[in-house]
Amino acid sequence: MYAIVDINGVQQKVTTDEVLNVPQLVGEPGTKLTFDKVLLVGNADKISVGQPSIKGATVAIEIIEHLRGPKLRIFKFKRRRDYTLRKGHRDSLTKIRVTAISA
Repeated sequence: MYAIVDINGVQQKVTTDEVLNVPQLVGEPGTKLTFDKVLLVGNADKISVGQPSIKGATVAIEIIEHLRGPKLRIFKFKRRRDYTLRKGHRDSLTKIRVTAISA
């Protein structure tokens, strides 16, 4: 069984007992959360699509840890203009484990 769920504005395909990184969530490690914005639920041969979400469907997750993503380096330049700009940033992420999908 799998589901496509909207987590913090990002659509993720999740399955039970999967560990994945999502944009930062509020909560301490060990906290259990549920998301009710489930857009699609698929079983072996049956697919349920919501308009825009499926009523009564939820995805339960557990927060494992908060972390930072890899550093992205941004370099801009304009040739023959003596212009260079170096910047970078790291995204704040949360590692989660999907515990249950109910539809």
